[in-house]
Amino acid sequence: MKILVACEESQAVTKRLRAKGHKAFSCDIIKCSGGHPEWHLQQDVTELLKQKWDMIIAFPPCTYLTNAGMCNMTRKNSDDLYRANRIKKRDEAYDFFMLIYNSKCEKIAIENPVGFINSHFRKPDQIIYPYQFGHNVNKRTCLWLKGLPKLEPTNIVDKGDVTVWEGTGKSISVWYKETLKEAKGDLKLLSKIRSKTFDGIADAMTEQWGSHLNYFEIAKKRRTI
Repeated sequence: MKILVACEESQAVTKRLRAKGHKAFSCDIIKCSGGHPEWHLQQDVTELLKQKWDMIIAFPPCTYLTNAGMCNMTRKNSDDLYRANRIKKRDEAYDFFMLIYNSKCEKIAIENPVGFINSHFRKPDQIIYPYQFGHNVNKRTCLWLKGLPKLEPTNIVDKGDVTVWEGTGKSISVWYKETLKEAKGDLKLLSKIRSKTFDGIADAMTEQWGSHLNYFEIAKKRRTI
């Protein structure tokens, strides 16, 4: 099947779909790091959404849509210009999300953290966690689905160690601190690390949605015989 994996430079999902025989393409405005540039469309996804796809899986940027991003609008010492700029970028990110969601494809899955989409558009169809798919990380991830089933957990493990976030008193997964150390203060690298799809989740998307797509295609062919 012809599948577009939008906003994915890691090719984590694309490579798995290819291994299952699907004609999958990753798309991002930056070069891919997954090792298969022949499967990567380095461009704005807007024009690609006008093409016919059997399925679209998208990971649109969440910097200005997350709860943390929303909190930045009222951070200490922020002025009206700063807030106006954040609001503009948030609205652009929201419009981009909706562009994907409203594209003419019968099977769409869009991933994003809890945030502006939940309150301004609608609640997600599903919230998943890496610990449901074999990773000791307690990180909420929302899925908005069209024509696709909810993902079934494949390997529920311990949620992993937690620590206290300085200044807030809130408990968070140690994974958040580990990614901070890995990024070494580089915020762009931090965003890239944290947005990468966990292997267990990528496997589930491939196995469950890929098989779901094949099932309906086979049924459709049978009806035409």
